[in-house]
Amino acid sequence: MVKLEGVNKIQMKVPLVEMDGDEMTRIIWNSIKEILIKPYVDLKTEYYDLGLLKRDETDDQITIDSALATKKYGVAVKCATITPNAQRVKEYNLKQMWKSPNGTIRAILDGTVFRTPIIVESIKPLVRNWKKPICIARHAYGDVYKDVEYRVPGPGKTELVYTPEKGEVSRQTIYDFDGPGVILGMHNLDKSIKSFARACFNFALDQKKELWFATKDTISKKYDHTFKDIFEEIFEKEYQDRFARAGIEYFYTLIDDAVARVIRSEGGMIWACKNYDGDVMSDMVATAFGSLAMMTSVLVSPDGCYEYEAAHGTVTRHYYKHLKGEETSTNSMATIFAWTGALRKRGELDQINELVRFADRLEEASIRTITEGVMTKDLAQLSDHENKKIVNTEDFLREVNQRLAK
Repeated sequence: MVKLEGVNKIQMKVPLVEMDGDEMTRIIWNSIKEILIKPYVDLKTEYYDLGLLKRDETDDQITIDSALATKKYGVAVKCATITPNAQRVKEYNLKQMWKSPNGTIRAILDGTVFRTPIIVESIKPLVRNWKKPICIARHAYGDVYKDVEYRVPGPGKTELVYTPEKGEVSRQTIYDFDGPGVILGMHNLDKSIKSFARACFNFALDQKKELWFATKDTISKKYDHTFKDIFEEIFEKEYQDRFARAGIEYFYTLIDDAVARVIRSEGGMIWACKNYDGDVMSDMVATAFGSLAMMTSVLVSPDGCYEYEAAHGTVTRHYYKHLKGEETSTNSMATIFAWTGALRKRGELDQINELVRFADRLEEASIRTITEGVMTKDLAQLSDHENKKIVNTEDFLREVNQRLAK
C-alpha cells in the first residue's frame, strides 16, 4: 500500500451515509475504500447494506432507513444494486420481487437525477464536436413509470374520467375503438414538477453551467405545457436575478429542437428532461461519450440532500467470473467518482478544505492513469492511446493510488 509519507489522515466531522450494493460493484466498493480512501481519510460513514439478501431479510426496510439517514446527514454514496426480476427471485430465493432501491430513495428524497460523463483525452466522443461533458437532469417521478395500461379487446369507447371530491365528474373521450388496441394513462404532480425545477436551477447555479429544458408542449398542450409553465414561473420569480449574477442562462425549447442543438453544440450544458426523455437521453449521451461505466450520477433533493452513485449496474457477468476465481478487468471509474463526489460535498458542507482537495486529487489521479495509457479492458477498446496497458480490476486501483500518492 502506497501512503502519503508524513501526512496525517484527513478528519471528517459528519459521517457520509454509505449504501453498499451487489455483485462485482460490491467487490470494487470495498477495494476503493481500502486502497484509495482509508489510507488518506479517517473515513466516517453510517453504513447500510443494500445488498439484495439484506433487503430481503429486512423486507426492504433498510432501503427506507438509508434514505431517511440521507435526509438527516445530507450526503450519501451508493453502490450499484440489483432490482430483482423473476429470475433473480428464484436465484436468490427471495420473499418477493422487491422494488428498485433507487426508485424508493428517489421518492423519499423527492430527488432529481443528474448524470454526467467522465471525460478522458484519449477517448473521443462519437460526436466529434463535443468537447465538454453534457449533464442530463432527469425528473424521477411519473410518466410511463407510474402509468396505467389497458389492452382494449375489441370495439368500444375509452374515456378519461376525473371524479373530484366535490363537484361534477369530468369525462373526455380518448378514442372510439372499432377493433382491438391499447390505451395508456399517465400522471404527474405540480409539487413534484416544482421540486424538479428548483433542483435543476440550484444545480445549475452550483455548477455554474447553462440550463436547458425541453418538452413537446406544442403537441402535449396540457401535460408537457404544465412542465414548461412551472419552470418558467419559478425561474422568473426565484432564479432570474441569481442566474444573471452568475452569468449563466436558462433556455427552453422543444425536445426535437434540443436534440438537434445538443448534437451541434460543444456540450457543457445541463439538459433537463422529463422522466422518459431523461432515461433515453442519458443512455444516448453516455454511449456517445464512450461508456456507461464512465457516467456519474447524483440525486439532488430540493432541500439540499445529495446521493452519489455510478450510473451503471452491478456488472453481473464479471461477478460470475470472479466467483470462479477468474481474473476480471472491471471499470471502476464511475464508482470512484461516486465516492469523490460525496467526499467533496461533505467537505464543502462541513468546510473541510482538505477533504475537497483530496476528492479533486483522487479524480485527477484516476483520469491521469487512463490518460497515461493504463486502463481496464473496456476502455482499451475505445481509447486511441498508442501505448495501452490493460490491467485487472484491482491493479487499476493500485495504479491510481501510485499517482495519488505522488
